[in-house]
Amino acid sequence: MSTQFSIIIADDHAMFLDGLKSILAEESSIKIVLTAKTGAQVLKYLRINTEEKIDLIITDINMPEMDGVELNNAIKAEFPNIKTLVVSMLEDPKKIKTLTDDNANGYISKNAEKKELLVAIKTILNGDNYFSQRIKQIAMEAMFSAKQQQEITLTKREKEVLKLIAQEFTTQEIADKLFLSKHTIESYRKNLISKLGVRNLAGLTRYAVEQGLLD
Repeated sequence: MSTQFSIIIADDHAMFLDGLKSILAEESSIKIVLTAKTGAQVLKYLRINTEEKIDLIITDINMPEMDGVELNNAIKAEFPNIKTLVVSMLEDPKKIKTLTDDNANGYISKNAEKKELLVAIKTILNGDNYFSQRIKQIAMEAMFSAKQQQEITLTKREKEVLKLIAQEFTTQEIADKLFLSKHTIESYRKNLISKLGVRNLAGLTRYAVEQGLLD
């Protein structure tokens, strides 16, 4: 890259900051104009130095005051021309989805090799997005899981049975509560396991909790 690019790094871990600065010090085409410990510091700098052209912001997710998810959202809203790269240990599908929905330009793990980190930075600075294979896999799995959940529709009776199972009632107790036979409750349980794609009662309980049936 022959063009000079200006970047900002936001991370509250001094060791990571020092390591990243050391890596980028070898890149003559990249200039670090600011290192910050919070997203709020980055936004303050951008709002004050409106005439300065910033090409890329590299940010962690977990930071005090304003995390990387909030920072990315604010940057895309106020400074849409600035690219963002998330470098984090977190692999939370919800946060990954939020970041991609909010047009983050890249996401890689802090465990990534130096070579991949440079590839990600240069790819984004050259106008393309970069998401590591692991992050893309998590995003795809989350999308598939969300689609599956959307397609599952439980009847009122199935929800009643599922809720009682999650509350640790026995098959006979559930049958007595719902005025049904023990055999009918066993059928409901087997059908729910198959319908929800889980393996056992623990899976049914986890699904009930995730869907808020115990609230």
